[in-house]
Amino acid sequence: MSPFKKFAAAILLGLLSLSASAQTVQPAPPKPAIAHPSLWHVQGAAGQVYLLGSVHVLPPNVQWRTRPIATALSRADVYVFEVPEDDAAVKELQDLIQARGFLPPDQTLRGMVHPQFHAAYDAAVKSSGLDPAGLDRERPWLAGLQMMFAQIAKLNYAVSNGVDAVLMQSAIRGHKQVRYLETIAEQFALLAPDDPVLELQEFEAGLGDLRDVSAGIHPMIQAWSNGDQARLDELINGDLDQFPQARKILLDDRNARWVPKIEAMLKEKHIFFVTVGAGHLTGPKGVPALLRKAGYKVTGP
Repeated sequence: MSPFKKFAAAILLGLLSLSASAQTVQPAPPKPAIAHPSLWHVQGAAGQVYLLGSVHVLPPNVQWRTRPIATALSRADVYVFEVPEDDAAVKELQDLIQARGFLPPDQTLRGMVHPQFHAAYDAAVKSSGLDPAGLDRERPWLAGLQMMFAQIAKLNYAVSNGVDAVLMQSAIRGHKQVRYLETIAEQFALLAPDDPVLELQEFEAGLGDLRDVSAGIHPMIQAWSNGDQARLDELINGDLDQFPQARKILLDDRNARWVPKIEAMLKEKHIFFVTVGAGHLTGPKGVPALLRKAGYKVTGP
């Protein structure tokens, strides 16, 4: 998996939730698609937790609210998400992008790209349909995400259709208590690297993938829709094994930080519905496995 496919997986399957500001185009809705994503239940001393794996960006009319999920949602009195997505959160994200997403006035992105990648860069920009002059002012990480989201939009995927966005609106309408596992600043730090050399290397290595984003997206969405945890684990964790530091930062460290927070919830007299990225719930280092290892009764796939 190349660096951009890695981040495509991260955004689509919920390793990162910072896609709230993505621009998308909505063609006529297709026929409804049926999905059966996996759901876990954790029993604690006082409380209970349901765990649902999220896909942050989906096409319209995907029907994923199965009977078990609907029942769990009706029972829960507290909804938990990775990060807030309200107006204040979007404003904070926009401010961070403004502060860390753009090049100095004397630099251009195409000028930074090594000559042997100019053809791939030009092709990726053209394929995205974005303004070349605007992209030329952006840091590699931001330009890459912009081009990737432009390709995703052509596939008729939108953040507003994502599991998190739909459930966030349900929580608001139902006057549910809402909590979060991370801050906007914490997730943003995962996107904007501090090493400019590594940032450019990853950008250049991923330019070819921007011509066919669907090749990396569709298998992951299909596995999530089928509740196929083994396949999801293979697609996400298996590929990220090629990037051990990225895997540690995007998955393992965050899972380890979240488990104590979930354990604290299980000591409260509440029923929590926790929605996090599908990639956080698969494999031996996923949140359900860590909770089982800690001695909790976890039912599910």
